[in-house]
Amino acid sequence: MYFKQADIFLYICHVVSKNKIKIYSSLGTKKGREKSCLFIAEGPKVVDDLLQAGFEAEDIFEDIEDIKKISFLQHPQSKLGVFKLRQNHYSLNDVLGLFSTQKLSLALDGIQDPGNMGTIIRIADWFGIENIYCSIDTVDCWSPKVVQATMGSIARVNIYYINLPAFIDKVPNDCPIYTTLLTGCNIYNQKLSQNGIIVMGNEGKGISEELRQKVNKSLYIPNYSLKESSAESLNVAVATAIICAEFRRNRN
Repeated sequence: MYFKQADIFLYICHVVSKNKIKIYSSLGTKKGREKSCLFIAEGPKVVDDLLQAGFEAEDIFEDIEDIKKISFLQHPQSKLGVFKLRQNHYSLNDVLGLFSTQKLSLALDGIQDPGNMGTIIRIADWFGIENIYCSIDTVDCWSPKVVQATMGSIARVNIYYINLPAFIDKVPNDCPIYTTLLTGCNIYNQKLSQNGIIVMGNEGKGISEELRQKVNKSLYIPNYSLKESSAESLNVAVATAIICAEFRRNRN
C-alpha cells in the first residue's frame, strides 16, 4: 500500500501512542511499575506537587481523550503524569545511616489497603513527619490508588521498604518505640516525646508479635462510647491521625 510521507508520519505516531498506552496501562500493577521503572499520578495537584519536588516526568497529559485511555480513575481528571520511580528499597545499613533519633517517624507493619496507605502518607506530611519505614509486605506506595490518596504528599515524605524488625532492633536503645495496644496506657494521660518511632500495624492483625516484643511504650486511644456495644477498633489511618495529633499537641 502506498502512503504519502505525511500519512506515514501519522501512522507511526499512532503506533507509538498505542505502545505507550500499553506500557502505561501496566502501571496499575507492581510488576508493571518495576519493569518500566515508572508510576502514574493523576490530578493537577498531585502532578504539580511531584514536579515541584523534582520528580522526573516521562510524560504529562492534559488532553482528556488521551487521559481517558490511561487513567485508573472512574472519573479521570484534567492532568495525568507518568513519572520515573525513585528508589525506596534500601539496605538496612543505608537506612540506619539516614535515621535520626531526634525526629518523630512512622513505621508501617503490613498495611494492605491503598487508601489507608495514601491517607497515612498525607497525615505524615500534615504533621511534619518526614520518614515512613515500611515492612516489605506493606502495600506499594507507588500504586495509582496510593499516590492518588496522598493528594501530593508522597512528593514530600520519604518512604523506605526494609526488614522492619531488623531495623527496629538496630535503632539506638534510647529511641522510644511506640505502638497502640488494648493493654496500653491512655494516650491522653501520657507525656509524649518529640522523637522516636510510632509503629502502626496491619488492618486486621495489628503489629506482628516479633515487632511487639521490640516496643517499649504502648499507648491506647480510649473509647468514649456509653453504649454496651460500640465500634471494636479504629481504622488504622484514623488512629494514626489521632496519635500524630496528640504527639504534636504535646510539643506545644
